[in-house]
Amino acid sequence: MRGQTNSLWEGIETLQRTVGEESTLSLLSTYSRQSVGGESDCSSWINDPPSVLTLCISKESVMAAVEKQCCYDSGASHSFRFYLEHSGEHTAILQCVHNVLPAEFKRIGLDKSSLDVLGVGSGGGEVDAQILTLLQSTFPAVPITTDIVEGSVQLTDNFKALVAKTANLQKIPFTWHMVGSENYEKQVKAKVALKKFDFIHMVQMIYYVDNLADTIKFYHSLLKNNGRLMIIVEAANSGWDILWKTYKKELQVDAITEYRSSAEVIACLKSQGLKYEEHAAPNTFDITGCFNPSSETGQRLLNFMTAKDNFSQSFTPDIRAGMLDLLRNKCSTEKDGKVFFDSNLSCLLVYA
Repeated sequence: MRGQTNSLWEGIETLQRTVGEESTLSLLSTYSRQSVGGESDCSSWINDPPSVLTLCISKESVMAAVEKQCCYDSGASHSFRFYLEHSGEHTAILQCVHNVLPAEFKRIGLDKSSLDVLGVGSGGGEVDAQILTLLQSTFPAVPITTDIVEGSVQLTDNFKALVAKTANLQKIPFTWHMVGSENYEKQVKAKVALKKFDFIHMVQMIYYVDNLADTIKFYHSLLKNNGRLMIIVEAANSGWDILWKTYKKELQVDAITEYRSSAEVIACLKSQGLKYEEHAAPNTFDITGCFNPSSETGQRLLNFMTAKDNFSQSFTPDIRAGMLDLLRNKCSTEKDGKVFFDSNLSCLLVYA
């Protein structure tokens, strides 16, 4: 029993250091219900874990929770960074943000004495930093608070480092929720006092939620009067949309089990009777190297685009050939001997 207790404590301490106490309690509660088969109030477990918990939660299960919670860490984070460097995606998103949000912020913040922002799936914070800077420049005398929901420990640390070296961001109080979207929803619903927001943004993260309709309904319910929910997602009929729907069986199996483009999000908004605006964020990037097996850049892009560690080893030769043919002839355009992938995005502004 002593060995099991030590293992439990090691796991809990690791989990606390990794995702924080609030997230630790949420995860432990989930594992208790799965193992014991009942509802539990685990608020006292950190200091006084019951014997049944000692038997039901091992260090391995706690670490499994960490691994599931932080699905974008380690190699995936590096892969994402590589993709951003070669795709120009953030540039396209920021261009759209700078074109659309200044006028929206004036409407959102009219006659308000404070402004509250929620970022969901904020990653390393590059887009958030621009959004918050825009909001500050629009209302320089109005206090701003920011809550961040991000399940990746590594990306959250990157965001915190960005805040530490950006003077204007240091003026904003941040609350960090190191959990995924669904766990954040559970935590919010468990609280008596419900914090609402003037602006909520979900940039390139809607693919990872379990239930699209429930997610949109929940976050829309957190909007204050005259607030806005901004969802940025890959555009309908873009290269991403064509690739991931053509090869649904092969691609929609891991972190993304139900691919959604702007078409699915808009259909969901309409079904819920929500008013919205759509703004285009055009983007293409060079994937010529993807058709050269000796190109490291091309192979790494293929890894990211198919969400695999190794594109060449993850599919049969026929599937690989079919994907490459689709990428060249249906998902891209050719110019001056180069192949440019259609990576257009859609920015959806949903009214409160």
